[in-house]
Amino acid sequence: MSGKIHKADQNGNVDGDVKLKREVGLVGGIAFVIGGMIGSGIFVSPVGVLRETESVGMSLVVWLLCGLLVVTGCLCYAELGTMIPKSGGDYAYLLASLGDLPAFLFSWTFVFIIRPATVAILCLVFGTYTAEYTVPGECVEKEGVAKLFAILALLLLTFINSYSVKAANQLNIVFTIAKTLLCFIIIAIGFVNIARGETNLLVPSESFKGSAPDVSSYALAFYQGLWAYEGWTYLNSLTEELKNPRRNLPLAVMIGIPVVTLIYIVVNIAYFTVITPAELMVSKAVAITFAQRTMGIFAWIVPVGVCISTFGAANASLFTAGRLPFVAAREGHMVQILSMVHAKRFTPQPAIIFVSITASVLIFMGNFDSLLNYFSFAVWMFYGLTVTSLLVLRRTHPDSERPIKVPLVLPIIFVISSLYLIVAPIISDPVIEFLYAFLFILSGVIVYIVFVRLKITLPGINAVTCFLQKLLFVIRTSYDKDEKTQI
Repeated sequence: MSGKIHKADQNGNVDGDVKLKREVGLVGGIAFVIGGMIGSGIFVSPVGVLRETESVGMSLVVWLLCGLLVVTGCLCYAELGTMIPKSGGDYAYLLASLGDLPAFLFSWTFVFIIRPATVAILCLVFGTYTAEYTVPGECVEKEGVAKLFAILALLLLTFINSYSVKAANQLNIVFTIAKTLLCFIIIAIGFVNIARGETNLLVPSESFKGSAPDVSSYALAFYQGLWAYEGWTYLNSLTEELKNPRRNLPLAVMIGIPVVTLIYIVVNIAYFTVITPAELMVSKAVAITFAQRTMGIFAWIVPVGVCISTFGAANASLFTAGRLPFVAAREGHMVQILSMVHAKRFTPQPAIIFVSITASVLIFMGNFDSLLNYFSFAVWMFYGLTVTSLLVLRRTHPDSERPIKVPLVLPIIFVISSLYLIVAPIISDPVIEFLYAFLFILSGVIVYIVFVRLKITLPGINAVTCFLQKLLFVIRTSYDKDEKTQI
């Protein structure tokens, strides 16, 4: 990594070519796909999926369908990512195809709620498991200790991601290998149990008994399962840091997503070789219950593995989350300071710090996971809108170069599935929180009109930007001078 320091004028413009560096190769890309997805979900989500489907067989079907839906979405995102090789993922694609407002509303929702909440949840799960197995008995309030560990983890990850892209990438590779090994241990034990004939719950004639009859309730099961798959779009957020993105982006997702899908299905099968549905429903962490039943004195491996898994997933989530406000600010949709990079290390340090501060606030709030659940419909609204942009670009830019061109049926299936995931939960459980989420997104329209369209600036914002720029030792990238996200 270059140690050169670029000179900047009073507006933050620089005398050289300053950009994000391409330091993530194919192996690193696969690690971000797998590492970003395998976090806490596979160790806790099976309870939620089973609760909504009401049978072992249908729960496994939902896990498979979640994987197929994610693979379909990834192929569509691969076409968009190779056609528009810009960091920011959904934001860049919406901006290029549908214009400023949809892109701004995406960044508004994801920057302030979804991505920080994802980072916060992962850090809090890490903190909870760490506190559970390091703090003896009931001598202290473990919830407070868990939040302390979560904040410490977040601070460490913020430092690593601000210091070096290469270090964050290498950390992600190491932790991805570790968490994948944990899943393989669970799978191996499951195969041993199957060989012993412990398959009563897996026989088709028995496994589908009592399946939920209400079709709309399965949307909630999909939300639970898709939370475990969350992270499948991460790689598109760092296209500008990916070596040879037109080759490595589609390869990474086409290798990583099927691997994760297979792991999830087989891990769930392993769970059901020793845990009954009734027992699983009352389990706070199904992986821990599984370990206690099967691993004896080595059961400690699983909680340690869960800590490793959530820490690694938080790293991948924070790494990619920092790129969205960076790109949005670069386009004039966020405050200018977020579009700057460290003058020596070329990391989007202000954007990373911003996401970390927001995540730390959510950690202290504590009861924010339900808010994220109710925003799940908003997540899939934007996922569906992003894939819709692929259909729009097929019409408006039919001759543009597309290194990958998926069959038209795939984006259509994905958009229809997204509509189901948006509408079905509202019909099945029409609670007031959906209105709150909608109003938050709608409030972004007002912010957009005031600060983007009318270009109204807050008093003293330039002085604050200048102060932060000097404090953090950051400069604007050369992209900021005259480029805009375009095809």
